[in-house]
Amino acid sequence: MADFDTIVRGGTIVDGTRHRERFTGDLGIKDGLIAAVTPAGGLADRSADRVVDAAGLVVAPGFVDLHTHYDGQLLWDPYLSCSSWHGVTSVAIGNCGFGFAPTHPEQRERAMLSMERVEAIPLATMKAGMDWDWETFPQWLDSIQRRPKGINVMSFVPLNPLMIYVMGVDAAKSRDPNEHELKEMLRLMEASLEAGGVGFSMQRLGDGFTSVQRDYDGTPMPTDTMSDELALAFARLLKQRGKGFVQLTQAKNEFTADLDFGIKLAEASGAPILWNAVQVNERHPHQHRRMLKWVDEARQRGLKIWMQAITTPNDMRFKLDSFNLFDGNGAWRDVTIGDVETRMHKMQNPELRQAVREDYDHGSAPFVSGPIAEIVVDSVSNPENQRYAGLTIAELGVAMDRHPADAMLDLAISERLQTVFYVTPFNYRQDLLDEILHNEWTMPGVSDGGAHTKFLNYGRYPTNMLQDLVRERGSYTLEEAHYRLSALPAMAAGFGDRGTLEVGRAADIVIYDYENLRMLPAEIVHDLPGDEWRYVERAEGYRHILVNGESVFVDGECTGKTPGMLLRHGRAAGISSAA
Repeated sequence: MADFDTIVRGGTIVDGTRHRERFTGDLGIKDGLIAAVTPAGGLADRSADRVVDAAGLVVAPGFVDLHTHYDGQLLWDPYLSCSSWHGVTSVAIGNCGFGFAPTHPEQRERAMLSMERVEAIPLATMKAGMDWDWETFPQWLDSIQRRPKGINVMSFVPLNPLMIYVMGVDAAKSRDPNEHELKEMLRLMEASLEAGGVGFSMQRLGDGFTSVQRDYDGTPMPTDTMSDELALAFARLLKQRGKGFVQLTQAKNEFTADLDFGIKLAEASGAPILWNAVQVNERHPHQHRRMLKWVDEARQRGLKIWMQAITTPNDMRFKLDSFNLFDGNGAWRDVTIGDVETRMHKMQNPELRQAVREDYDHGSAPFVSGPIAEIVVDSVSNPENQRYAGLTIAELGVAMDRHPADAMLDLAISERLQTVFYVTPFNYRQDLLDEILHNEWTMPGVSDGGAHTKFLNYGRYPTNMLQDLVRERGSYTLEEAHYRLSALPAMAAGFGDRGTLEVGRAADIVIYDYENLRMLPAEIVHDLPGDEWRYVERAEGYRHILVNGESVFVDGECTGKTPGMLLRHGRAAGISSAA
């Protein structure tokens, strides 16, 4: 019998701890766990069922992505692409208070309509791809457990479906729960956490301009307007249990995060808070600096707050037939709700059109896209409009001899909203981004994997970090990068069994060609249920991606193996938190 299932020989090991410099070494895997880590040649006389030659390659812990929306996609895609293509081996779902459990059978259609808007997952895809073999959250976890998984999954308990399950949609959006309803919600929350939920999540963006992720009818989601006291009631439950953590997306208005509430939540829960999100604001850098100062001060007070950072260029392509990320601007939201015919009709309404012009002239730029004037016409569907491709909206107004907002809408209407617009990155200036990267309490991520499928793909963030921020810019050392990509999110989320290459840890491993690692161009693929499409970006240079000791990708090709696990309470069954 072989000593190991797999030996990885002669690779440059970056173990994720950042306390140990990279070294050339061997790594042994047994029963899905790392069983040995030695200098090169240390396992020369040991046997294995399989040997991976990693000479000239980096061997590092698999990446941990704590902010995804793969709740639907995991039902039809065991590999949760695009994240797994970029070395992600563990993800958290149920973020922002959004999810599908608990849900009464008669609420299923309404839940999918909400998710179509807030996270831009096509309704046709959810209808075709979701079998709904659950109702409660514990049943949801059991459903995930039964399904084949290419990578590991853990889940928050999202507050929106919980509130709707107990109170109904209208009541959950308009009032606090009564005593009976609150007691029932806390009972369901405790049962959900006991079943393996890792904590709870919520989005609290209010009813103002920042509520960019709204319900399908344009109204805020229940957690957007929930009271502080209700949120703190859930927090106190975590404190009573002494475990779990909170994912929070929080703001007061377009430019100001409600940092005071973050402190209250951390104090009431005694739990780690994953604050979403901090990113460069080139026009108002004092905003991200204020947040970094805040987290430093919170840490000095002993509060366990972590900042999840958007470190990927926020480039984005979209069509106005389904785009939802203007929802934070009232005028633009009014003309981008409904089906294509409804949207086109609204875009031609004189009063709504005037409001759009006034917002363009005097409003604040949507924080997801920057100034409308700087958006580019990426491609057109009508050959007669080819002369407009490549122009900014400001230039389009000149070319069409009309107000730029009118020009944008008129061009889109002439093509039945099939014009493709492109947002050029505006959150990626190196000196400002380095301020975020170098803060001790920030971690890269916020991929939104599985969401906004026709607009963006931030699931590429690990490859982007290694290729651009490490190799090209030098913002991080390789040791620091792998600490931030794996060990830090695992630590923040309470993982005890993965995130570093140490004996006893799960064998989630990426093996890649550092010098030749690169992102490939964005492409459209028609691979979603319901005959729907999405934008994807693949990577080149990942030689092996292992999950629990099994290779799921070799040289970019899927092996068909599904060794991923449901991580109830954030860890594999049978592995203690002290592993």
